[in-house]
Amino acid sequence: MNEEDFLQWLSKQEQRYHPNAYHFVLEALKYTQRKLDRPRHVSGRELLEGISELARKDFGPFALTVLTEWGVTNTRDFGTIVFQLVETGEIKKTEEDRIEDFEGVYEFAQEFGNVRLGDPIETEV
Repeated sequence: MNEEDFLQWLSKQEQRYHPNAYHFVLEALKYTQRKLDRPRHVSGRELLEGISELARKDFGPFALTVLTEWGVTNTRDFGTIVFQLVETGEIKKTEEDRIEDFEGVYEFAQEFGNVRLGDPIETEV
């Protein structure tokens, strides 16, 4: 789906999330996939870890503010966006993928609330 088609589809949705939230999830998916040893499916939890890293990297101390402004206030919101993107055919899911995979993975205030510019990003190796 090209950008124009995507924005047209988005305009027909419930408008709960800012269009930037959808773009950010797609970028976070690419970011997470690039970190893998080999191309493979990314689980909900893995995507949420990538989202956290990218949000901290891109937005620093403003990550919580930016996400909240976009209407994203918990990890399930990211799951909702992912499954809406699946509906458009923009991304794919497996039979095992469920919206519940995105529930309560981390608390936003704890995950993003104490980020300062220059803070190292902790990642699992």
